[in-house]
Amino acid sequence: MSEDKRRALPSVDTLLRDPRVLELMQAAPRNTVVGAAREAIERSRKRRAGPPEDWAAEIAELVAARLAPSLSRAINATGIVLHTNLGRAPLATAAVSAVHAIASGYSTLEFDLHSGTRGSRADHGRAQLARLTGAADALVVNNAAAALVLALNTVAQGKEVLISRGELIEIGGSFRIPDILEKSGARLREVGTTNRTHLADYESAIGPGTGAILIVHRSNFEQSGFVATPDPARLVALARERGIACLHDVGSGLLLDLARWGLAGEPLVADAVSSGADLVLFSGDKLLGGPQAGCLVGTRDLVASCRRNPLARAVRADKMTLAALEATLALYDDEETARREVPVLRMLTEEPGSIAARARRVMALAPARFEPELIPGASAVGGGSFPTAALRTTLVALSPGESGAHGLALRLRLGEPAVIARVQDARVLLDVRTVLDAEVDALGAALQRVEA
Repeated sequence: MSEDKRRALPSVDTLLRDPRVLELMQAAPRNTVVGAAREAIERSRKRRAGPPEDWAAEIAELVAARLAPSLSRAINATGIVLHTNLGRAPLATAAVSAVHAIASGYSTLEFDLHSGTRGSRADHGRAQLARLTGAADALVVNNAAAALVLALNTVAQGKEVLISRGELIEIGGSFRIPDILEKSGARLREVGTTNRTHLADYESAIGPGTGAILIVHRSNFEQSGFVATPDPARLVALARERGIACLHDVGSGLLLDLARWGLAGEPLVADAVSSGADLVLFSGDKLLGGPQAGCLVGTRDLVASCRRNPLARAVRADKMTLAALEATLALYDDEETARREVPVLRMLTEEPGSIAARARRVMALAPARFEPELIPGASAVGGGSFPTAALRTTLVALSPGESGAHGLALRLRLGEPAVIARVQDARVLLDVRTVLDAEVDALGAALQRVEA
């Protein structure tokens, strides 16, 4: 009977005296190397095969894993512009510069330069949002779900909130509007049916315990056929007549009309404001093209009430978010500048010929054995925005051979930087709509590495 090698494992001190481990400690913190050595021993104790053939190599691998950040850069070759799993909107160059300037030193986050006394972080982005949307006032919090909770808690805690059954949607990450509404302290009151809700449904539901009407844009799906929903302006008028608030969650934060590029159906923030809604809520990192943030714009009184709500501190935005958002909003002072400089808008409105030219550059860098080929395809907007839109694009199709499409896609994902691609019809597809010009060479290098 062979002896179990796990009975004779080396001590940590013995492993640390190995010349290659000593060399490793010159490049990595001692505590990290010691922790990796302990982990290597523990793994060997639990592994049926016993200790590794090369202790130093195993420790080096564990050290590398401990030092590697879990959040890393990726090249998005999926063609999904607002890819939630890949961080949604990439920031404009101006926003990146603003974050660097603010994050690398002190800032006037809550300091009034004129008086030399404490200021308010709520002032940052406030005037820009009000000007761009036509609202009387604005407030920025850390995300759109927080904005909804804050708004509902402020206007309807302990009261009923009326919402159409057709708007009780589930958004990304299994977050559901009814659950968010419940956590706000308000009570849900469903009106109408899934496909048809009329103004009369709201009229008959309003009572002494009603605090607000909530309109939620169905951003991640569309209804068609036998459907009906009241115009938001009519709901605003009803709410005003009955002395209750009307809140409109428009979702994606569209500030620029994209209809001439074939993208229609998503509400403009300014239109929701002009309809008279007391509060309009939207995301900062979707169609607006900025950082993750929740924006509330609306009447001066209600925005001020939200600002005073103790929950506002719990969901407040940090200095880097505010810096990036202000820099992004500044680009919207000129629509053409915004379309050119905000990456999301540039990707959504890029001409097919420009995309095809970038695809040819990528194809020229791809190894010949993958038999790269240009084929027509469609990109998606993503992020629950324009859910049925199919944007004409050019794909670089790769034939992986014996490794298989999923095997090649995995190797691309595990590279540095990670490349996220599509797999379809036994081929790997690269949609360069979402590959930045500055990333083309890195993408080519990644393809060369997996070929080696």
